Amino acid sequence: MKGNIVKFIPFLIMASFLVTGCTQNTSSTTTAAKPAVTAQAKKAQGPVYKGKIIGKSNKAKSISISVGKGKEAKTIMVKFDDATKGVEHAAKGHAAIISYEMRDGQPWAIIVKPKLAKLPKGVTEIKTAELTALVASNKEYLLIDARPIKRYAADHLPGAASLSVPDYKKNAATVLPKNKDIPLIFYCGGPT
Repeated sequence: MKGNIVKFIPFLIMASFLVTGCTQNTSSTTTAAKPAVTAQAKKAQGPVYKGKIIGKSNKAKSISISVGKGKEAKTIMVKFDDATKGVEHAAKGHAAIISYEMRDGQPWAIIVKPKLAKLPKGVTEIKTAELTALVASNKEYLLIDARPIKRYAADHLPGAASLSVPDYKKNAATVLPKNKDIPLIFYCGGPT
């Protein structure tokens, strides 16, 4: 008799799942414990185009973005309207991320964000207020203008040294300090 019951245990377990279900009882879970997902958050999680902005037409209310690399790159036209957020980030030549939805078979931008470079490990971002405080503190640091030399020559922050990205390998040894404990602060012409 005991052997027959052991044979039926898997069947009884399956039968109990069919009768009661296999999900957790969430009736005691409060609304506060559940994460709230707003409609805006759902939209932001939708499909995106990432690439370089080729152009923007305010008259046609459209943005052209190059998506993909090399021979695989495609230019895609995305429409926008008054509800689209961040259209100012669709600047020609800048990298952007466009969250969109399809309407009548055509992509419509919901949100346009600048595509910023990720900082390498060990590198942190410094805000303007933090730099102002650092300058006022008289602590040692090196401020480096990473823009092209012509832009540096036209104007730069007081005390900044020029070390453009193309000239980095050639001039880094002469510009960067020998003391590796001195904070280095790089700036450029805009979000990267």
